Amino acid sequence: MKKFTLFCMAFLSALTSTFALADATPVKGIAPAGAIQDVCHPHPEPGQNQYIAGYGSLLEKASRQRTVPNAGAAVPVRVQGFRRAWIAQGSPTGFSTTFLGVSMDARSRMNAVLFALPDETAISAMDRRENGYCRVKISAAQITALDKSPIQPGERWIYVNKPQNTAPPSRTYPIVQSYVDVFLSGCLEVERAFQLEGFARECIVTTHGWSSHWVNDRIYPRRPFIYQPNAGAIDALLKRELPLRFRSIRIE
Repeated sequence: MKKFTLFCMAFLSALTSTFALADATPVKGIAPAGAIQDVCHPHPEPGQNQYIAGYGSLLEKASRQRTVPNAGAAVPVRVQGFRRAWIAQGSPTGFSTTFLGVSMDARSRMNAVLFALPDETAISAMDRRENGYCRVKISAAQITALDKSPIQPGERWIYVNKPQNTAPPSRTYPIVQSYVDVFLSGCLEVERAFQLEGFARECIVTTHGWSSHWVNDRIYPRRPFIYQPNAGAIDALLKRELPLRFRSIRIE
């Protein structure tokens, strides 16, 4: 535990220093943006299988395949050492939102899926999609497969919040139901596919920062099943696990 805590502190220190460098006045021959790229998106080890731990929208198969159509099959896992929360502030352009993100926390754990990426092009595509995050390596010891399958050899990565994009939900940057739907649809999909009773509930209870700054932006909020077939199951879960927050959701 002590070693992991020291690792977290060292990584965050390096990350903070890199972002400070990015804000400094450029010096001839030095490219601060390149330094950020190195810290946030390390080159994968040649010849190693590459895996991503998906904990938000990447739990949903359709969402993963929009970025990497030939992504490998997902395995349900529990990841130790990361805290999932509503902390990823979106772009200030247009209507803004707060997304799910993770921070390093040796005492925390959460459920997720682990899936393979076929090549370095797929890794680059995923990095572009998750451009508000840094891709951080996780060890096999931090992962438990919930289907009892062995953790395959290779490099395993998770997307961690960049410091400057980290903030709780607010009126300007609320949680939006359409994103919650993707997240929990993925959780329900995994629960049903692997017969893991309680997996979707675990998605909710291991997610921190649920807020009253939460808007229902579904296309037909009073008849959501037209576009979101899991709407009934999602709403039942939320109402049971987060009754006060659920009642505070406002239609937008």
